[in-house]
Amino acid sequence: MNISFAFKNFEASEHLKKYARRRMEKLGRFFGKASGLEVAVVLTVDKFRHRCEVTVTGEGLHINATEQTSDMYAAIDLVTDKVESQIKRQVARVKAQRRHARNTDVDVFTYNLDAEADVQQPVDGTDRLATKPLHLDEALMQLDSIGSEFLVFFNAENNRINVVYRTKVSGYALIDPVL
Repeated sequence: MNISFAFKNFEASEHLKKYARRRMEKLGRFFGKASGLEVAVVLTVDKFRHRCEVTVTGEGLHINATEQTSDMYAAIDLVTDKVESQIKRQVARVKAQRRHARNTDVDVFTYNLDAEADVQQPVDGTDRLATKPLHLDEALMQLDSIGSEFLVFFNAENNRINVVYRTKVSGYALIDPVL
């Protein structure tokens, strides 16, 4: 986390610089040590108004906060609290989005656009399969010998029905359903 400071209309003391840096470094606990955050802090004094502006950017995050009081230390505390609450809201929003995406079910519907509505598609035939158990390399050889696009076989290695098929880039792929 890179923190940069700018001071307008006054010369900052070392104590104020240390205090502001310590308060801004505490914001890094929400993102970890390796985060690529940029924190820009602008401290301004206009007569009796002390203003602190903070901009946090990085990792798809952009947060701004401004606070002004009659004391610079109080302004730093208030703006840090504002930024912290915005970061907490952002983190909670991201967690909720991930939780919602993880629990979402995907429904897949396929439609035959050429078919007429409400007409049942006829089944042309049924193939019954009774084969001896094969290993994957034997199934690949049989697929090559019959010249088909796919082969359904009983896998001898895992005792399940598998499908091996040709891919478009002249390779093979295996479908191994887990029940």
